[in-house]
Amino acid sequence: MPRLLRDDGIVRVRDDVYAVTGSNTNWVIVQDGDSCTLVDTGYPGDRDAVLASLQAVGLGPHSVAAVLITHAHNDHIGAAEHLRTTYGVPVLMHREEVPHARRDFLDQVSVGQVLGQAWRPGVLPWAVHALRAGGTTHVPVDEPRAFPVEGALDLPGAPVPVHTPGHTRGHCAYHLPGSGILVTGDALVTAHPTSRIDGPQLLPGMFHTDRDRALDSLSALEGLDADLLLPGHGPVHQGLVKEALETARRHAAR
Repeated sequence: MPRLLRDDGIVRVRDDVYAVTGSNTNWVIVQDGDSCTLVDTGYPGDRDAVLASLQAVGLGPHSVAAVLITHAHNDHIGAAEHLRTTYGVPVLMHREEVPHARRDFLDQVSVGQVLGQAWRPGVLPWAVHALRAGGTTHVPVDEPRAFPVEGALDLPGAPVPVHTPGHTRGHCAYHLPGSGILVTGDALVTAHPTSRIDGPQLLPGMFHTDRDRALDSLSALEGLDADLLLPGHGPVHQGLVKEALETARRHAAR
């Protein structure tokens, strides 16, 4: 079922950067004139919301120079193949995430794993919501592309990929140095329906391919010049990266 945006679902966070909330998942629009970079695309059920968010900032699907994928879970690549096949938008990601996006394999929490945690607060309502949004739909990207260069990409916002494996093997955050923004994907979130805490944190363990590696990968974000974090789940977080990482590590140690 198509899902449209809430009234507060799109927020201009800085200059021409917009944080958008769909079905419990966020995506980011980085605008430069009549072009943009789109980071992630929500669940399959968020397709209409993705298109509506572009329209809301005066753009359209033909304005998207590229889709950058933090990682290839269903709640982040839901509209990617539609944008690629219908509008010719390239879909870019870390080379280790390319086979995952093609669905050569699937590193995603299984229905059985979720059912095993159904007794935990918030898990069952989240699972029902995820299923309705297309959480188990088969949505491969048939022709995903690895980043063409190391470092900053020649796209609106000049995003710099930062490899943060653990949630998936090829997970990447994206640093926007000119805006002081870090798009963290699921390497660092600020809330989740299955979490009982708020603020910078790792997702609960069942969502990670390798939780220990995900925790270690936080060090890749250290030292980045950013004071605004745009996570894959949860609200925008204002504050220095170093402080957010310290908070996430404290929560992880409990």
